[in-house]
Amino acid sequence: MRSVDGTPVTLSPYDPHWAVLFAQERVALETVLKRWLVGPVEHIGSTSIPGLAAKPIIDMMAPVRSLSEAVAAIEVVTALGYRNGVHRPEEAHYFFKPATDNWWERTRQLHLTEPTSLLWRRRIAFRDALRGRADYRSRYEHLKRDLAQAHGADLAAYARNKDDFVNEVLGVRDRTQPPTASNPER
Repeated sequence: MRSVDGTPVTLSPYDPHWAVLFAQERVALETVLKRWLVGPVEHIGSTSIPGLAAKPIIDMMAPVRSLSEAVAAIEVVTALGYRNGVHRPEEAHYFFKPATDNWWERTRQLHLTEPTSLLWRRRIAFRDALRGRADYRSRYEHLKRDLAQAHGADLAAYARNKDDFVNEVLGVRDRTQPPTASNPER
């Protein structure tokens, strides 16, 4: 499978070292972000789900007191080798590492967002649901492989076509809704 620019898109088998890489990055991030944080940096995305194949990019979210106050954190995060990018700017400050224009060379992604944001609530709930249910993990991995096969040349379509499954797991109709209270998160 290939992305729009012809670069292969691959899912790697789960690697327990992803948790180690996250733990190391978490220490560095929490040290420089401590004055903005209201909780620990969280490992999200497929690399945070034991046993799940994933694109080998460590996705993280850091809960900040205020998105507007966290503008000042951009300088300290970029000093750690991250590049400030754009992804859901109304909800988060987004960064990736290394500072490359090629998404497939990225090894880390970070969102600074308020823990009340829809982004935070949906990503944490989805992660926790997959960690807690083997059937969700299995279905999600099969879906990701099928979508990569069908949309490998279109990364946006690959991501967009996971929405129905994510919404099902979260107990909602669409991506604009927070997870339902009845959906177990742990």
